[in-house]
Amino acid sequence: MAETTDPLKGYRGRARQRLQELGVRVWSEVRILNDQGSTFEGVILPRSETADDLHVVVKLATGYNVGLHIDRIREVEELGFKEAVYKIPEQEFPHGPDLPKVTLLGTGGTIASRLDYRTGAVIPAFTPGELYGAVPELADLCNLTTRKIFGVFSENMGWEEYATLAQAIGDEIEAGVDGIVIGHGTDTMGHTAAVLSFMVQNSPVPIVVVGSQRSSDRPSSDAALNLIHAVRSAAYGDIAEVQICMFGPTSDQYGLLHRGTRCRKMHSSYRSTFRTVGDIPLCRVSASDFGSLTHEYLPRNPHRKVKIDPVYDDRVTILYYYPGMKPDVVDALVDQGYKGIVIAGTGLGHVNKPVFPALERAIAKGVHVVMTVQTLWGYAQMYVYDTGRDLLDIGVVPLDNMLPETALMKLGWVLGHTHDHDEVQKMMRHSYSHEITEREPHNGYLILQGGLPETEEFVLSQWK
Repeated sequence: MAETTDPLKGYRGRARQRLQELGVRVWSEVRILNDQGSTFEGVILPRSETADDLHVVVKLATGYNVGLHIDRIREVEELGFKEAVYKIPEQEFPHGPDLPKVTLLGTGGTIASRLDYRTGAVIPAFTPGELYGAVPELADLCNLTTRKIFGVFSENMGWEEYATLAQAIGDEIEAGVDGIVIGHGTDTMGHTAAVLSFMVQNSPVPIVVVGSQRSSDRPSSDAALNLIHAVRSAAYGDIAEVQICMFGPTSDQYGLLHRGTRCRKMHSSYRSTFRTVGDIPLCRVSASDFGSLTHEYLPRNPHRKVKIDPVYDDRVTILYYYPGMKPDVVDALVDQGYKGIVIAGTGLGHVNKPVFPALERAIAKGVHVVMTVQTLWGYAQMYVYDTGRDLLDIGVVPLDNMLPETALMKLGWVLGHTHDHDEVQKMMRHSYSHEITEREPHNGYLILQGGLPETEEFVLSQWK
């Protein structure tokens, strides 16, 4: 179907008037001359109705978009026009008798897409036929089926969605698949991978969560390569755990598999945004091979019986401590009915003294309070200073080097089983999926502060 009947979709005010004067419209292929004599060739794209009325957006032949100020446009020549059609030609996904069976579960967003560079339209792909048209390499890896579980942005994933997704994973394993891929937005991918590590235990096959940092209308998109790496890991990888598959370095050399409980999004836009924290990644994956980085993982075993345990209590929250925090913050959470509080404390796991009485009141009312560290690397070692020891005496439970987000997901899952204080403490301190590690690697934590001579020397030695 056509994208729009409005020839100037999204344009308003001065920008709309200027396009009308120039006699061009959205999806016109144009050559534009500006006031400095520069020429731009591309396709005029629609704009959001909340955008300003001073710029025309053009998709260049390179795939990148440029905004041109209307007062600087001198001449426009229309070279062609083709209204965008949001439909991807489907081709039957080839099936090979000896290829492994992989199921792709969709939670929302664009898992992969195909760009029509003439019209500028980004066409989402999800069915096997669409995915084959967008990423034909997948047909060489597996026999693929897809199931759309949700259609939500990742920030709208929540406890009900986690439980439903865990059950869907169980159904696919019961049906005999060789691996599972979960398409997911990157913003809360770490939360989902963490909670699934508790809701889905003892898996016989790999469960790989994947997404993309950059949309497929950009030449630097990581969508297709991430999907190829994820499907390859699900089909042939030996790691039968919940894991995240995304770019390793900023280039497209290889992807990394990160354990679901130890992975965090560390940059808002880098393709290599996901990093393993407090450990090292599980494996390096490329188009040709796997490079295991550790032997501490649950190996693939088709005879293993999966345990699906999708229980939860969503009355949990994270309290990120800051200097000067007042006790009424804690009291308000208790008054609102919260039953679990994860504190991201300073240093080795500290908060200020004025908050202590509120924590005592919370624990006395049956609220479970646990401590993580906002440094991310390192352990909550609350026995070192008086502040930490006093918090231990109050009843705050240290979680060693568990990540705050992982602790939140785990606490909600644990409280779905029990509210007995001793049992909650026991379950929170038991490591089900490497969410707590005995030690952190000597070669895991590394700071390369830009500008320093030794950093520049290292970067130049690795630059290719």
